[in-house]
Amino acid sequence: MANLFSPIRKTVLRKSRPLFLLLNSQRQLVFSFDSLLPRMQSPSLTQSRNYITEMRKSAFEGNILRLLRNEIQYELDRSPLEQQVKEFNGFMIDERPGEQWIRLEKKFGENEEIKAEVTMFDGSVPVSKSVDGKSSKIGEEVQLHITLIVSTFKEEYDKVLELVCSAWPDSLEIDRVYVRARAQMPHQPYVGPPFKELDDRLQESLYEYLEVRGVDDALCAFLHNYMKFKDRSEFTGWMTNVKSFIEKKAAE
Repeated sequence: MANLFSPIRKTVLRKSRPLFLLLNSQRQLVFSFDSLLPRMQSPSLTQSRNYITEMRKSAFEGNILRLLRNEIQYELDRSPLEQQVKEFNGFMIDERPGEQWIRLEKKFGENEEIKAEVTMFDGSVPVSKSVDGKSSKIGEEVQLHITLIVSTFKEEYDKVLELVCSAWPDSLEIDRVYVRARAQMPHQPYVGPPFKELDDRLQESLYEYLEVRGVDDALCAFLHNYMKFKDRSEFTGWMTNVKSFIEKKAAE
């Protein structure tokens, strides 16, 4: 009986042995792969990657700084920045560095105060010229636009008269006229009809109202020259601030 079962057992063992070897080989393979992981994640490899990243970052920042320095120098060489005037025709000027507008203030008479908020250039229209009775554009030239909001206050009155105007290089245009509460601006105030829809005599009277207070064509011409300087000054300041920030980050 023992001889009968012996070949069977040997056969089973012979068939079972390759399975064991296969499993054992897989364990060795896994072990060998695991042993490589520390090498793949070694400190030297991580340091090398960090070094390459820092080198690329430094090159990018260096290029930005070079471009900014060149542009700043170009602006200064083209025309040195000078101190702006602080007063014009009785208006004291609040330059408001770093912002896109300025404020003008003056006293008028005994009990009236005038304030004007003036934007930097906020629009433009193409310049046209009449040639042989026909209108044609002159190259790429444009006429720049400035928004001017004039507010007049009276000491004994709780209302404010405001006039929204367009300041062109050589002329003033009134766009809207309205009265609002002095303490708080309504969310959606009624600002009246478009100015040009008003009676012609009323329009003329309102232009005279502003003119005697110094809000006229001469002020528009001054503001356009002033804003050209402010535009360059703000641009140069912006580039300087960006350069300083990147230099500080690069030094850390």
